[in-house]
Amino acid sequence: SFFPHSFCLAPRTGHLHQPTGKMCKGLAALPHTCLERAKEIKSKLGTLLQKPDSAIDLIIPYPEKPEKPAKTQKPSPEEAWQWRNCLEKLLQNPYGLNSFRTFLQSEFSEENIEFWIACEDYKKIKLPAKMAEKAKKIYEEFIQSEAPKEVNIDHFTKSVTMKNLVEPSTSTFDLAQKRIFTLMEKDSLPRYVRSDIYQELIK
Repeated sequence: SFFPHSFCLAPRTGHLHQPTGKMCKGLAALPHTCLERAKEIKSKLGTLLQKPDSAIDLIIPYPEKPEKPAKTQKPSPEEAWQWRNCLEKLLQNPYGLNSFRTFLQSEFSEENIEFWIACEDYKKIKLPAKMAEKAKKIYEEFIQSEAPKEVNIDHFTKSVTMKNLVEPSTSTFDLAQKRIFTLMEKDSLPRYVRSDIYQELIK
């Protein structure tokens, strides 16, 4: 959430954050220009606090009720219809992705889509250290035996993935992600298409 008042109270100078005691102590000894500057800041701050509406108007550069980006809005029935036989189009649409994820959660089988999302996020990482950290987290959460959200991949795929983890790169989980995508395409997508969640979208 955005709280404009947190900015309204911030003066343009760093002097006012000093403890009040230190400011009062030896105030008389300060040069005349310092005292004038302090009075000027106090005056401006007081004016700003007395006119919160104008202050907010200046700080917030967007409308009070910003519209949602078009891509996150509910798809048309025609657009949703295209998802029936194309998981890729479904996952590329933010609304479709959330809808599909909600459906899988209702079946207690969301680990596949969560793994796919984690892999997509992983491939966006640029820093090697961050990449290694994320790779370890994905392995521990989805790949290793008895993982909290262990995904169903074959022994060969798991072996390849573990070798890739020695030197993490953007392609570390590519094979495993492809296997899970295929699994969702063949198994989860047909069930999703028959669900009430999807049927409501194509009415």
